[in-house]
Amino acid sequence: MLGAGILKGLAETARNFLGSYVDKDRLTTVQFPEERAPRIEASRNFPFLVYDGTAKQEGLRCVSCLICEKECPPKCIFIEKSTDKKPDATGKLQFYPATFNIDISVCMSCQICVEVCPFNAIKMDVDFELSTTDRFSDLLWNKERLAKSNEYYREIHPIEAAAVDAELAEARARVAGAKAVTTSPPAQPSSGSSVEK
Repeated sequence: MLGAGILKGLAETARNFLGSYVDKDRLTTVQFPEERAPRIEASRNFPFLVYDGTAKQEGLRCVSCLICEKECPPKCIFIEKSTDKKPDATGKLQFYPATFNIDISVCMSCQICVEVCPFNAIKMDVDFELSTTDRFSDLLWNKERLAKSNEYYREIHPIEAAAVDAELAEARARVAGAKAVTTSPPAQPSSGSSVEK
């Protein structure tokens, strides 16, 4: 029948319109900024750097491997590797970023940097209120602005963060077990055993 698609579309619109007065869950309009819609874990905006503990710079998980910089399609990430090393989350000495900048005016939020990071150091934020009056310096984010705590990461991505924390805890336990084996003293022969000379 000619126009059946139009009639189906109008019926769906009418059903949603009338249903919005009956069922509270069907209301889609949020009176922003007084009301805020809950943040969706799977959403993404711009990247941020995760740090462990309370010290922003000392706790950064990033080890300046430069993979995210190389893989970034619009080339909006700029990293300078440090000349010295610091312990990472597992206690191993690693390089760290002396400079880590992201130009968010160029970033296309593709999440490739997150996917290629082998250290779970860079994640996607869900914050979208980022308007600014300065289109130059306020859109070039340095590592101080990019650094956000693991607690914040757990808050915005609870399921993903729990898996990452479990993985890091397992890695720390392996490192601690390896250190315990290498530092344990050699076994002494018992007093009743004979030792050949």
